[in-house]
Amino acid sequence: MISQFFVLSQRGDNIVFRDYRGDVPKGSAEIFFRKVKFWKEDGEEEAPPVFNLDGVNYFHVKVAGLIFVATTRVNMSPSLVLELLQRIARVIKDYLGVLNEDSFRKNFVLVYELLDEVIDFGYVQTTSTEMLKSYVFNEPIVVDAARLPPLGPAAMFMQGTKRMPGTAVTKSVVANEPGGRKREEIFVDIIEKISVTFSSSGYILTSEIDGTIQMKSYLSGNPEIRLALNEDLNIGRGGRSIYDYSSSGGAGAVILDDCNFHESVHLDSFDLDRTLSLVPPDGEFPVMNYRMTQEFKPPFRINALIEEAGAFKAEVILKVRAEYSSNITANTVAIQMPLPKYTTRVSFELEPGAVGNTTDFKESTKKLEWGLKKIVGGSEHTLRAKLTFSQESHANIMKEAGPVSMTFTIPMYNASKLQVRYLQIAKKSKTYNPYRWVRYVTQANSYVARL
Repeated sequence: MISQFFVLSQRGDNIVFRDYRGDVPKGSAEIFFRKVKFWKEDGEEEAPPVFNLDGVNYFHVKVAGLIFVATTRVNMSPSLVLELLQRIARVIKDYLGVLNEDSFRKNFVLVYELLDEVIDFGYVQTTSTEMLKSYVFNEPIVVDAARLPPLGPAAMFMQGTKRMPGTAVTKSVVANEPGGRKREEIFVDIIEKISVTFSSSGYILTSEIDGTIQMKSYLSGNPEIRLALNEDLNIGRGGRSIYDYSSSGGAGAVILDDCNFHESVHLDSFDLDRTLSLVPPDGEFPVMNYRMTQEFKPPFRINALIEEAGAFKAEVILKVRAEYSSNITANTVAIQMPLPKYTTRVSFELEPGAVGNTTDFKESTKKLEWGLKKIVGGSEHTLRAKLTFSQESHANIMKEAGPVSMTFTIPMYNASKLQVRYLQIAKKSKTYNPYRWVRYVTQANSYVARL
């Protein structure tokens, strides 16, 4: 049972506000934003997703640059409310096509109609896009995709030699194409978030993959779909610990620790030939979530070294090597390294011919930051940083710096080697041939190298 729901912009502007029960002050949105913006409790600089202030529980998630918030005075399960906020964001995106401040403001009547159907007097009714189509009648005002920020390679869908920009999935599930026709197509994303911890000598200490197969269907009539995965996919550790380090381009033995499926998925033939059959509901939904702790080849190797160069000086050397194929490119790569608290100045030296690199020293947090626009597979990049201290280092400098953390996005690559062998759609007629788009994306969840 929630009392209020509201959506704030990054500036703190109240875009949508709905008070369901009237037991929380009307100014809660401003109170929440001030608390989050100037959060300094528990030694953290960022507010946790759940906190209590003056007897009111605040729950929030950040989606596409917007803050979705729910409040309540009763003791509710945090995971339940956070999942609800994510699902509300997904439903609104299904209807609006694009999830941003502009689309919210242009479609506020539709958004309020959705909220009134999803939640009644603080109680959740449904978050199913399919079911809501029977009760929601407002048409979305489509936001021009050309006004959206430019999309990188991660937003490119592939179908053989064809390419389609990621703006193709910024369509509403209820709006038709110009001319009243509906383009028949289906999109499948295999998104993996990897967590790797390297020792100071470069060995892997821990590694894990959290993956999901996302689907978004624009097929009329909801035809049955068959989604085939690797034939030698194994669920649970069956004693096979040897992992093939070949490129991610070909299918091979994949061993998942565990997985779960969407309620619409039928597993009748899954044990036999690793095929999933389903009738996809409208909107975006996770077909399958999976986890893998089996050893896998990490996409990057990080080597970090810091050594004293005098009483008040030290030098940091960071090396990053891409371990994937040369026809794959990672983008939006960012590397951070905490430095000793008494660091006052940092001068950077990049390798000759380096393009698209940014370096910075955040004096407030004492962090070194290195950004790379893209990293081509098989390449190696080096950064040297000369540190100046305000006092002589008496302790072991290695203990006062690090660890090095890294974030990145690698389109058309997946570390687990889980593959979609084929995507089959039940035919209504001989001429029925919808577009099928499959995309692989790998992102860093926690990519850390110790000194």
